[in-house]
Amino acid sequence: MGIHLYLSMIPEALIASMLTPEEFGVYYAVGTEKKARGQAIFFEIDPEFRHEELLIEEGIKRCIPHEDGSPKRSVYITVYRALERVSLDAIRKLYLVTQDGRVLGIEASEEFPAESSGLHLYQEIAPVHPLIVSNLNTQEFYDLIVKNPTSLLTLPSVCFTELRLGELADNPEYGSVGDLPYANIDHLRQCLVDLRTKTVHTKMVDRLSPAVFPYRTLKNGIFVGNTEKLAFFSLPSQEELRAKHYRWWRSANM
Repeated sequence: MGIHLYLSMIPEALIASMLTPEEFGVYYAVGTEKKARGQAIFFEIDPEFRHEELLIEEGIKRCIPHEDGSPKRSVYITVYRALERVSLDAIRKLYLVTQDGRVLGIEASEEFPAESSGLHLYQEIAPVHPLIVSNLNTQEFYDLIVKNPTSLLTLPSVCFTELRLGELADNPEYGSVGDLPYANIDHLRQCLVDLRTKTVHTKMVDRLSPAVFPYRTLKNGIFVGNTEKLAFFSLPSQEELRAKHYRWWRSANM
């Protein structure tokens, strides 16, 4: 059995495991007890990656089969400042797991999504997870909070996504909500309106927003960046998800 390194975003942690990414996704989302269930997002990391502040070798040594021969599911190497200490060059693949254990693997994209006009809704996933509206596009938003911050609130690294706003992106006051599942739509509308009337680029919608979100609200994919660069993992189109990953797509839309 090989040993894998996984960088979890919900919650943030670096984990050694003898499970394959698909097996780990099921275990991590569903667990071994019926009450242990929840969405999971994690990256598979190059098993050769090492960092002087992380006890990776020790974690790997402890990742041995159980007495009955079953694989060791998880050895937590760190649950503190994991993302900022993992090189983006060590990331192999992103995995999005539904709450019932359907796993979708996504390769890093060579191109960033085309930037659209209008306002934006960002869900930070790690290391903090507020819900934020902004008039900045994705690369400008990353630049503001990591590369060239203009406030005292900065992050050494960040994993975030852009969520769909539909008509609210261009008409926050009167645009149709449609199938958007966000709580407290009136508050969201007001935050979006404030961006157009005040000289700010971002406004916090919910500072205690949970890092989990319906996958069907993803606008284009997942972003992860540090002070060196930004990487993007593009979500397949609806057509491709239905044709090639139907079980995941169906679970994600429940």
